[in-house]
Parts: sequence; C-alpha cells; structure tokens
Amino acid sequence: MTHRDAIEHFAWLARTTEAPLDPGFEIVDPHHHLWDHMSPPYLLDDLLADTRSGHNVTATVFIECGWAWDRSAAPELVPVAETARVAGLAAESARRGGAVIAKIVGHADLRLGGVATGRALDALAEAGRGRFAGIRHATAWDGDPDIPNHRTDPASGLMGDTVWRKGFAELAKRNLTYDAWLYHPQIPELTALARAFPETTMVLDHIGGPLGVRSYRDRREEVRAACRASLGELAKCRNVNVKLGGIGMIVMGGDWQRQDSPPGSEALAAYWRDHIRWIIETFGVERCMFESNFPVDRETCNYGVLWNTFKRIVADAGPAERARLFAGTAKSVYGIA
Repeated sequence: MTHRDAIEHFAWLARTTEAPLDPGFEIVDPHHHLWDHMSPPYLLDDLLADTRSGHNVTATVFIECGWAWDRSAAPELVPVAETARVAGLAAESARRGGAVIAKIVGHADLRLGGVATGRALDALAEAGRGRFAGIRHATAWDGDPDIPNHRTDPASGLMGDTVWRKGFAELAKRNLTYDAWLYHPQIPELTALARAFPETTMVLDHIGGPLGVRSYRDRREEVRAACRASLGELAKCRNVNVKLGGIGMIVMGGDWQRQDSPPGSEALAAYWRDHIRWIIETFGVERCMFESNFPVDRETCNYGVLWNTFKRIVADAGPAERARLFAGTAKSVYGIA
C-alpha cells in the first residue's frame, strides 16, 4: 500500500466508528502483528492506540510476520531477531501501562529438520526473555494460482512432509505451541498432524481460512459446508484450539472494501454470526478465542468495530462463556498469568 493509498484507506475507515459495547469487559487479544517493513507501519504506538480506544484490552500476543529478520544469520536463526525486537517492545509496553504484549509467537522454519529447529527454538526462547510461547510456520497454499500463498512459499502437503515433521516434533519437547495459518481445503492436513502429535498444543488461526475470492468467489455456502465437514473432524482432536477472527481479510470475501463506507459491527456480525457460533458450539468455549488479527483486519474495519462485532455475535452467552472466549482461552493456551 502506498502512502497515498494508506491515507485514503484511513479516511475510509473513519467513516464508520462506534462506541464500545460493554467497555469494562476484559479482552486478551491473542493475535496481532507489528511491522515497519510494510506500509503503513504498525508499531507499539499504533497497537497501544488501538487497545486504548475503548475496549478493555489487558494483554496481547504478538504473532510472527517476517519483521526484522536477520538475513545474515544462519538459516535457522534468521527469524530470531524478530522475537528479540518484540521482546524489547513488550517490556516497554509493560512500563507504559495498558495492554501488555504478554507472549510472543515466533517463526521457525520446520523444513530444516529436527536438529536445526531445536537450535532455533532454543535461540527464540532466549531472545523472548520469558515471553516466547511457540511458533507459527504458516502453510497457506492453494491450487488456484491466483490465490496468494504465504510469504514463506509453502509447498502443497507441507504438513505431511517427513523432514518438516521432524522439526515439528521439537515443539512438544519444549512445551511450545503451534499456530497454523492455512486455507480451508488444507484443514484435513492439520487434522492428520494433530492426530500424529496429540501432545502438542495447536491453534488454528482465522477460523480455518475460508476462501472467498478468485475461484472461490460466489461459492460462500459451498465453502462453508466444506469448512464445517473438515472442522467437525478437527474438533475431535482435543489438542486443537481455534482463533475466531481474520474476518476482515480480503481473501475471506465479503467485498466490504467496495462499499462507500466500512461495515458496522451489526453488518459484520450478521455476515459471520452463524458460522462463528457453529465453530464455538463444535469446539466449545474452552477451545475458542476471539482475535483481532490487526493490522491485517484493518482492511475492513477499525479495532473498536471489530470487537463490537465479536461481542454482538455472542451477546446471549453467559458471563463465564464470554470470559473464556474473550480472555480465558487465550490465557490458558499461551500461559498468560
């Protein structure tokens, strides 16, 4: 996004603002990024501005995004610099008050195998200064060449690769989590992985990546049915949790960006309510957590509107259920005190 594009987009976002619903209710945001290698940048001041914008966000989890990687380091250590930099910002967030970056999910290239992955995980733990919780090695890939694959250039069937799995096996040895970012046709691959590694805590990002663009455009009900069939099997794996979010990404469809003004929380809730509630009922509140996925989901709405959307979706849930969905599950999965 160019500087001019960013200015225009922020002006578009400003057309729809809302007061926070239930502003005192605690939120732990388990999925956000920080970066200045893409435009517009999103750094600590931006994060704090969002988390202080009305909702009661007490803690967050940073998720790797290829930021500040040291390309001069040994191949397995290239991503360590990102975790080190975020650890410094996390300490600063604690000093400044408000939402604290409580945990860090870094990146390790599992394609390098067991020994190299083990070295990477140990280096990430040291760099994280007590905040390193696990890794994400995204595998988002689709056979449609017009669908953007993940920046780490995954191959088809990567989660079943023997060498990759040797790297994956190092996570359980260190009690580390694994975040999975994939597209919905790949959910069965994650199910096979979860069955092979039942001792590893896994988190499915962005409700399993239901695609809604290119060859998947105008196939919403078909995609949703495929998701539910695959997610129903995945839910049988008790070591898998789900992040409820990513709903602002263009790749998920909805065509919100074509509108004169961004959608409000009522419109977003109406669009996503049935599917997200089905996921909650299938996995249970103890394995589900709402996420912002900011700044990526800023493609569709601002931070306050997004959390209002989630609050509307589960407005009829009891206090204990809502506490799990908005904070409790994130705390237990990532070990946030």
